[in-house]
Amino acid sequence: MTIGNVLDPTALRTDDITSPGPDAGHLAGKTVGIRLDEIWRSWDWVAESWAETFRDCGAVVKFWRSSQGRTGSEGERVAKSLEEFLNSIDIAVVGLANCGSCTGWTIHDALAAAAKGLPTTAVCTENFLELGRNLAQRGGRSGLRIHVLPYPLNEKLREEVDAVAHDHLAGMLGTMGADLNTVREAAQ
Repeated sequence: MTIGNVLDPTALRTDDITSPGPDAGHLAGKTVGIRLDEIWRSWDWVAESWAETFRDCGAVVKFWRSSQGRTGSEGERVAKSLEEFLNSIDIAVVGLANCGSCTGWTIHDALAAAAKGLPTTAVCTENFLELGRNLAQRGGRSGLRIHVLPYPLNEKLREEVDAVAHDHLAGMLGTMGADLNTVREAAQ
């Protein structure tokens, strides 16, 4: 008689971090890092809009663009560049989870930021929220902050995307742990 083990694919990790991590708090004097990608122009527009508000609150904003080459020597270069970026910021905003692989890399990079103790928020469109949450949980951090934008987003015109960015600013700041009152106080 052969004895085997049956693994439960739905089992939770025993080392899962359910905490969202530290709040962003006051933005004044901090460096907010926004992780972009090569694909979603709409995310560039949202990030530009939010960056203006962060700057108005006294933050420095840095952008880092991920590339699709995440294997081999190119992957090593991207990993090193991401590490340098994360070491240069105080708050991480990572997007955009808007397709399967983009969601995977968004959550991967957000988990890397959160592992450094940075206040971290991943940004997903609503169609990819469940995948984003599942990947965060599988990565050992089910409490990862995720802000949700509408889907579809990239198919919208610039003016429409600007309106989405404006409409989601207060919610994003709340997700980050920096509400509008905190922002107004920091800007004074």
